[in-house]
Amino acid sequence: MSETVAPAANSAQDLVFVESCRLPTRWAEFQMHAFFEASTGKEHVVLTLGNVADGEPVLSRIHSECLTGDALFSARCDCGPQLETALQRIADEGRGVLFYLRQEGRGIGLLNKVRAYHLQDQGADTVEANQKLGFAADLRHYGLVEPMVRHLGITSLRLMTNNPRKLAAMQGMNVPVSEQVPIIAGRNPHNERYLSTKAEKLGHLFSAEADE
Repeated sequence: MSETVAPAANSAQDLVFVESCRLPTRWAEFQMHAFFEASTGKEHVVLTLGNVADGEPVLSRIHSECLTGDALFSARCDCGPQLETALQRIADEGRGVLFYLRQEGRGIGLLNKVRAYHLQDQGADTVEANQKLGFAADLRHYGLVEPMVRHLGITSLRLMTNNPRKLAAMQGMNVPVSEQVPIIAGRNPHNERYLSTKAEKLGHLFSAEADE
């Protein structure tokens, strides 16, 4: 089976702003902004807190959907804890933005993610499992962030990430990143190999804080 390549970044014309509303949470009351991606039919949301259009760098997180980690509390990854940590940090600061992109399973979708988990149960690591299914290790793209940033009037991000691919993607677009902020959360015995593989094969930047 030939390897599927990552989709090209979407243009601004492909993304349509739908509406905004209040979103009270246990961390803070955010504004939720809904967007529709015409080429895929996917719906994405952005949460903002405070004035993000004041010209100052905005504490931010670009988070790809992870149903198993974000909603079902899976310990196989660190996605859920990273999402909660990001929202807590934004709430503590009183200002920030979280981009929630519908890119389940590093872009392979939920059903293929379950297939990949089955292969991991049989001994494959997270990269090998995707490749055995015929996919690249990471199919996510971040082109959607640029029109979202423009719509919200954001001029610069302080980006919470350990992923150098996200930083490179922002550099390739007109989205200045003033600071890379590490976000280490959720390490446990069930995801030790997963995190090690992300560092070794995907280049994720984990510091000594990852042992906390």
